[in-house]
Amino acid sequence: MSSARILITGAGGSAAYNFRDALAVSPNEYSVVGTDIKPYHLELLDVEAKYLVPPVSDPGYTDAINRVIEAERIDFVHPQPDVEVGFLAENRDRLNAPTFLPDAGAIALCHDKMAFNAHMKANGVSVPEAIKIDSQADLKGALEELLKINPRVWLRAIRGAGSRGSLPINSYYQGDAWIDYWRGFRGLDYGDFMASEYLPGEEFAWQSLWHEGELITSQARSRIEYIFGNLTPSGQSSSPSVAKTVNRDDVNKIGEAAVRAVSAKPSGVFCVDMKENAGGVPMVTEINVGRFFTTSNFFAHAGLNMPDMYIQLGLGKQLTEKPAVYNPLPDDLYWVRMIDMGYKLVKEGEWTAKQI
Repeated sequence: MSSARILITGAGGSAAYNFRDALAVSPNEYSVVGTDIKPYHLELLDVEAKYLVPPVSDPGYTDAINRVIEAERIDFVHPQPDVEVGFLAENRDRLNAPTFLPDAGAIALCHDKMAFNAHMKANGVSVPEAIKIDSQADLKGALEELLKINPRVWLRAIRGAGSRGSLPINSYYQGDAWIDYWRGFRGLDYGDFMASEYLPGEEFAWQSLWHEGELITSQARSRIEYIFGNLTPSGQSSSPSVAKTVNRDDVNKIGEAAVRAVSAKPSGVFCVDMKENAGGVPMVTEINVGRFFTTSNFFAHAGLNMPDMYIQLGLGKQLTEKPAVYNPLPDDLYWVRMIDMGYKLVKEGEWTAKQI
C-alpha cells in the first residue's frame, strides 16, 4: 500500500518539525513535503522535498501551494502557522488537496484574543477579566480595575502566538512605555493590546482532536519551565523546556466547554491554553485552533499520536484504535527539551541525577 503524501506549510518552524517527528513514530507510512517562505530552517527537516513559497499575504500564495500539490501529488495539507491556518480555512475550496481545518468562523474568533475572551465569558466559560486598550485613558482605567484583583496585570497583544507582546505590569508608566516600544520597533500600537487579570497559578495546555462535533481524544500537560524564559521580559513563553502530563477533571471539562463555545460542530485540532487564578480555577486564555502546540511529539512518543490520528481522519479513514476521550496517558510523564540538546521522555521517579 502506498504511503499518503503530506504537505506541511510553515515547515521551517519548530512546531512543524515536531509534527513531522510525530509522523515518523506512527505505524502509518507518510511521505512528507515541506514549504516555507525562507530557506534556512527547512534544511533541518527530514522531508522528501522542500519548496519556497510566497507569504500568505501575497496574491500568488494559493497558486504556489497548488503547484506544489500537483508536482508532489499531495493527498493532504497541514498548515502550521496561524496566518496560513486562517487563510486556508477561508479559501479551502481553492486548494487542490484536502485539509482538516475547523470552520473559518471559529478560527477567526480564536485569532482575536479580545473577542475570544468576551465570547467565552458570554458563554459561561471561565476566563480572566480583560479590557481592550485603545488609548492611554483605557490603560489607566484598566489598571485601576484589574489591580483590585491582583497586584499585577497581564498586558498582551490581541493577535499573535508565542506570548507576543506580553508583559506583567503594575503601573501606567510600565504599560505605556511597553506599548511605545512596540509602536517604535514592532508595528503595534494602542488598539492592538489588551490588559488581563494576572493569573498566578499553574499553567495547562489541553490538546484535543475532534471529528464532526465528536471529541475523539484529549490530553493535558502543564508547563513547568520555559525555553529561555529567564531571558524574556515576562519570564515565560508559550514553549516549555519541561512539561508534564496532567489528568484533571476540571481542566478537561473547561477545555471541552471552550471548544464547544467557539464551534457548533468542531472538527480538527483545538489546543486550549489555561492558567489558574488565585483561587486555583483554570481560566482559558486562548485556543490555538487548526494547528498543534509546538510539542505535539511529546504525546506521540508517549503513545498518543494525535498528528497521526488527525491525518487519518482528514483523509476520511477510520481510526484503527480509538484512545480514551479524556486522560489517555498517565499523569507521571515529563517531556524535557532544550535548544541544541534534543528531547527526552521521562517517567516520574526515573530521574538519573543523584542527590548529594
